[in-house]
Amino acid sequence: MPKPKRLRASYRAMIVAPQPEAVEAGLQVLGAGGNALDAVIACALTQGVVDPMMCGIGGLGVLQIFDPASGKSLVLDGLSACAAGCTPEMWTDLFERECSDGYGYVLKGGVNELGHRAVTTPGIMRVFGDAHATFGKLPWTELFAPAIDHAEGGWVVRPHVATMFALDEAGYGRQPYVKKLAFTPDGRSLYLRADGTPKRVGDGVRNPDLAETLRGLAREGAKSFYEGELARRIDADMRANGGLLSLGDLAGFKVRTRLPLTTMYRGRAIATPPPPAGGIMVAEMLRILERFDLVTLEHNGPEYVRILTEAMKIAGRDKDVHIGDPDFVPAPLERLLSDAYAQECAARITRGEKTPKPRANADSKGTTTVSCIDHGGMVVSLTHTNGVPSGVMVPGTGFMLNGAMNWYDPRPGRAGSIAPGKRRFSSMTPTIVFEGAKPVTTLGAPGGAWIGIAILQVLLNVLDWGMSMQEAVAAPRFSATSDAIDISNRIPRMTQKALEAMGYEVKRSPLTFPFAAPHGITFWDDELEGGADPQRDGYAAGLM
Repeated sequence: MPKPKRLRASYRAMIVAPQPEAVEAGLQVLGAGGNALDAVIACALTQGVVDPMMCGIGGLGVLQIFDPASGKSLVLDGLSACAAGCTPEMWTDLFERECSDGYGYVLKGGVNELGHRAVTTPGIMRVFGDAHATFGKLPWTELFAPAIDHAEGGWVVRPHVATMFALDEAGYGRQPYVKKLAFTPDGRSLYLRADGTPKRVGDGVRNPDLAETLRGLAREGAKSFYEGELARRIDADMRANGGLLSLGDLAGFKVRTRLPLTTMYRGRAIATPPPPAGGIMVAEMLRILERFDLVTLEHNGPEYVRILTEAMKIAGRDKDVHIGDPDFVPAPLERLLSDAYAQECAARITRGEKTPKPRANADSKGTTTVSCIDHGGMVVSLTHTNGVPSGVMVPGTGFMLNGAMNWYDPRPGRAGSIAPGKRRFSSMTPTIVFEGAKPVTTLGAPGGAWIGIAILQVLLNVLDWGMSMQEAVAAPRFSATSDAIDISNRIPRMTQKALEAMGYEVKRSPLTFPFAAPHGITFWDDELEGGADPQRDGYAAGLM
């Protein structure tokens, strides 16, 4: 009897994200005739409803789009900015230490993380508005319908949402998330049970205030967030509670639209967002690793892990030293991506040299992503976040503002130091891969400083090892954001022992799918195939 033949559906469009409700929202918009950009906006708005600690209209993000009409790609940088009233020295006296895992800074009173002074100028609604004005197909108002339905009709707490609600990072120096949920009366009524504990898996959430806020944005446009009634309500709440963000900051915020940072890897072009987003790290690692014949090694074997580990540490160290907001900190991109530097780094790795990398620097773990390819060939990948959520909910609006001031170094004179209008480096790396002029892969990931190393490993799994996207995102990963190598519990112990024999400190995660959560789509031979990281709740859905 012959082996059963695998039947594959033939999809015209596909979308992938970590939240099933959001995937359905994007698919609904595609089915109504929308393009990939429309679908991504609808998906992202819904993500803000059903994953409120990860993202929302008070957050920030980076979007990359390939427009088949022009054959060009653009990156829209909506990373948040320090308020105009910020100064480099304003928190010097409050500084206590870096968080023990490198994700942020501990200040007296936690003012950079919890409360009104933690809020930076949100950028994500400007990204949606600017992108839709240029590339959108369906009317703006139609993109809000799924998110409004979920906010008004209610949604059910999923496993990963419950995990975030209950997250306690006090051991690292950060505030427990229950404090953020409980910071305002609106947060308490929405997300806490009667006994004051966070809602759990299966509990329902209805948010009619957010539904009304979304109706206003649908009716008045993204501009209303920055210059309309909603902006005035945010400003009033900030002034009443000692916040740094002002009406002028909101009105003055602009999206930076730039060309992607494009790097060749074994004949294919890898397009990633330039600084202050995280594409430089992925690009630098690929430039180094192209000097090695990786497929002759055992996948995730000792030598493979060693080589990738050293590339990760080199790129991470260079990012920490050189990369920030390019309007404030010039980045030596040409040197970091040059043949000479890549060869120099590869030679050091070949000789067995170990690059010192004490710890990761600050970045948000609370992030989400969405990628989409439509029937016309448009490709969009978005990563967005609330940073470290501030807990601040302007009364009656239904959404939480970002707490991204936690990302900024309170010590003056550093690449990530505070300055008015400054944007902080973010690891967010929405990525598109091209074969010639044709897009063949898109992916993104939430996961803070792990984003770049996860994107890298998925790219290698797909482009070098020939894995499907689902195989690539589900394969065991490892991370080297410090001198220690963190490995998935599915990487064999014999590999761990071999690395330890080489002199590495190896830390085994108890988790099955740790280190970011990549989601992506491949488009080989006109066949769409998606992959969703199993640690989150989402999936890839296609339109036939």
